[in-house]
Amino acid sequence: MSDLPASEVGEPTLLQFDDNSLLPMLFGEHDQHLSRIERQLGVSLVSRGNRLAISGPPDAAHTAKLALDALYARLKKDLPVTAAEVDAVVRMALSKPGADAKAAVDAVHSEGLTIHTRRRRITPRSPGQLAYIEALAAHNMVFGIGPAGTGKTYLAVAVAVSRLLQGEVDRIILSRPAVEAGEHLGFLPGDLRDKVDPYLRPLYDALFDMLPAEQVMKHLANGEVEVAPLAFMRGRTLSNASVILDEAQNTTPVQMKMFLTRLGENSHMVVTGDPSQIDLPKGQPSGLHDAIDLLSDMEEVAVVEFTDADVVRHALVTRVVRAYEARDRANGEDGDRPRARKKPSGTAKPTTADRPE
Repeated sequence: MSDLPASEVGEPTLLQFDDNSLLPMLFGEHDQHLSRIERQLGVSLVSRGNRLAISGPPDAAHTAKLALDALYARLKKDLPVTAAEVDAVVRMALSKPGADAKAAVDAVHSEGLTIHTRRRRITPRSPGQLAYIEALAAHNMVFGIGPAGTGKTYLAVAVAVSRLLQGEVDRIILSRPAVEAGEHLGFLPGDLRDKVDPYLRPLYDALFDMLPAEQVMKHLANGEVEVAPLAFMRGRTLSNASVILDEAQNTTPVQMKMFLTRLGENSHMVVTGDPSQIDLPKGQPSGLHDAIDLLSDMEEVAVVEFTDADVVRHALVTRVVRAYEARDRANGEDGDRPRARKKPSGTAKPTTADRPE
């Protein structure tokens, strides 16, 4: 455990846990979870039996206490605690000041924010994910925009699978524009499905993470889950469905209008994209940018903007995203990024994720 200068250390904060059997999972193998919290918050954690002493600057010690309380509450609800969850509670605690921090960290074990699928229970891991899950529950049309690794598509698929399993919708429609990422692959072999499946593979990956393989194949075979390129959406009315458009930054304004107007009765539509990774021909406007500029003032539409602080992949991904964004700002390219206009005060749910300080 790390040592801190005496001048920076207040009176130790003591925690006592009532279930010793949960402590190995809380502390991690060789206390790796405690070490992770120490590194991120600059505190010292010393365990003895079922007690834990937290030493360090008062604000940091308070944040560590909130994080450990939230992780312990996860374990008591039979939810897993891994390095990703440790990072999540610290991220959430640091995102809100004062009393709001407790509500933020409690979200990682809140039953009301838990998404249930066959293979896992999913809770928010960042402030942006929290706002996103709330928006998905409250609105029929949600735009999730931001960098890679923030969980935009993953959470949208999770909510769609949960609604299907609970009988709230009859089917899931997953779509993507078939645009190559800066490469020219030429003519692909096989039938139509063989040609378009490579573009849709990330959506299949998310499905297999939510459901056992045999159930995914069953839902695909009976039409309850459909994965299709954007071009196949024209002329359809999508009723009683959860509809997701991924990689929407690669749509044209005409394609986006076509997709958004497919929304039918008792349906939910989610549009996700990363405005910094547009693969359209140079000079071609993005339908995602156009739609957000046009629709973000509508009360029925929620726009959640993720930031690099919401990246939940490897920590290196956050640094990579920040490096690219810093270069783009220096080159004056940040103006191409769509921004949601603020809604009038009194809106029930937030439409833009709060930026952590």
